[in-house]
Amino acid sequence: MINYSDQMNLFELVANKLNVSIECWAFGGTAMMFYGYKDDTKDIDLLFEKETQRKAFITAIEKLGFAKTSPINIYIPEKLRDKGKPLMFQRGDFRFDLFSQEIFQTKLSQKMKEDKFAVHEFKGKCTLKVNVLRKEHIVQLKAITERDRDFEDILSIIKKDKRFDWQYLIDDVIWQSKHGDSWAALDVEKMMKELKKYVIIEQKYFDQLYKGRRLYKEHKNI
Repeated sequence: MINYSDQMNLFELVANKLNVSIECWAFGGTAMMFYGYKDDTKDIDLLFEKETQRKAFITAIEKLGFAKTSPINIYIPEKLRDKGKPLMFQRGDFRFDLFSQEIFQTKLSQKMKEDKFAVHEFKGKCTLKVNVLRKEHIVQLKAITERDRDFEDILSIIKKDKRFDWQYLIDDVIWQSKHGDSWAALDVEKMMKELKKYVIIEQKYFDQLYKGRRLYKEHKNI
């Protein structure tokens, strides 16, 4: 497992190995540790807006002894057919899950870029800028990745933060559906149905998700 100190040290080491300054977006357990929602994580989840930046990051971590590994048995097979699947690199108990431009079919929306929770800059040979997505996007993306313990993390966020903005999340899911994401509305709806066993979620949010699925079908003309 990777704790907060491990994560910060790793980012500093990467900055010292980079040949060019780059920017990425933290989500998953990585972002949750920046919030203080959890103490450790199985992997460091990062999204790069440009493939060139992901390649630069990979070059740096390979210098640190990380080697490519398979995402099989981590993500469901249906999603691993998407072009937006991650490249995974591991060294011992430390693992990076690196996405480029999209997480399966979910894109980096303008709201994600504008409404980030925090920014951390690690300065070494070059600068590694890590943007932390806000909590609603963390929940949204955990619903989409569907890995072991993702639902536990979602429930932990919802229970710990009474200011969770369901409308904000739903608005972005609908945007994703309008832009061709076939997973977003289905996955978030599935997650919300399971969450209803533990917390109150208004019906209007489910109704809006059904609308999002219709928008995806209209986009695809099916």
